[in-house]
Amino acid sequence: MGWFICSGQSSKDAKKELKSKNDDQIRSAASDKSNKKFPQVVTTNAFKEAGLDQTAAQIFTFRELAAATKNFREDCLLGEGGFGRVYKGWLESKNQTVAIKQLDRNGLQGNREFLVEVLMLSLLHHPHLVNLIGYCADGDQRLLVYEYMPLGSLEDHLHDLPPDRKPLDWNTRMKIAAGAAKGLEYLHDKTKPPVIYRDLKCSNILLGEGYHAKLSDFGLAKLGPVGDNTHVSTRVMGTYGYCAPEYAMTGQLTLKSDVYSFGVVLLEIITGRKAIDNSKSTGEQNLVAWARPLFKDRRKFPQMVDPLLQGQYPFRGMYQALAVAAMCVQEQPNMRPLIADVVTALSYLASQNYDPESGRSNQGSHSSSSTPRSRRATAM
Repeated sequence: MGWFICSGQSSKDAKKELKSKNDDQIRSAASDKSNKKFPQVVTTNAFKEAGLDQTAAQIFTFRELAAATKNFREDCLLGEGGFGRVYKGWLESKNQTVAIKQLDRNGLQGNREFLVEVLMLSLLHHPHLVNLIGYCADGDQRLLVYEYMPLGSLEDHLHDLPPDRKPLDWNTRMKIAAGAAKGLEYLHDKTKPPVIYRDLKCSNILLGEGYHAKLSDFGLAKLGPVGDNTHVSTRVMGTYGYCAPEYAMTGQLTLKSDVYSFGVVLLEIITGRKAIDNSKSTGEQNLVAWARPLFKDRRKFPQMVDPLLQGQYPFRGMYQALAVAAMCVQEQPNMRPLIADVVTALSYLASQNYDPESGRSNQGSHSSSSTPRSRRATAM
């Protein structure tokens, strides 16, 4: 699924200086009201022209990336979307397998989104964010080079599975959910100012060895509110089915908008259903709308679980995971939990290794409570 317009260091001082400069760069690129003028056609010098050349990303020529993908051959194609195509490539200079995203010049990701993504992933680093290796901006060609994630996206393992692919077991699902939540927690709580991801969905959660989850695609990311501000106002962008209702209606974006999107993803992980599935009957096409009546009766929770799990999941863990999802997709944003509380809950659930043979979970050393409490007025 693509995007849509949703309305329908050596010293502490040196570190502080670098961090301040990095924050200014992100703020400049990510703000719709920035005074910086972005070039209509992105070139290799565009970052310098915009005052945004302090990135760690390597610059590649188009010829290098064409060679890496065997001239963008079809058998190197990993996937495609509204932004363009992603190819698997081999960089001789780095002796490394990579994923190369070639942006469609007529696609949904424009120059601003390209600049934002390069800057965000150059300046923000976390084990649960995909690693940007470099970019190419030769003429009107725009390409991004990422670390290669061998297991593809979460979407590949949840929906429309080929006959030779086994469905994810419960333990793996909770591990992926916890990992994605940790990436979002880093953006919300560890960066200054906070970053609102704005495009959290299954296809943007990539999986490495051992199903290690990483967030990808930061072209829509925005800086969150600071000081006394409760939200940032922006043009409504996102993916249908994942967009928080208050954001879709008003354009007012908060950290809790991401929490809603995460709740949709968590529901997909538990149920195996798509956020929007037009092949289903009218009342079941929208995942959240289908789930809300069932949330009211815990006796119906087992009806929501992915049939592909074939009953091999811990009932207590299932109830707790669905309780977390239910709180994340509350209609009122101040009723949704902070992502840090979601991380605590899902980390606990991921630590409870379920054994399908015995039907039991190995108890960890965490607190017995794994359901976060929503904080009404905090960090909206």
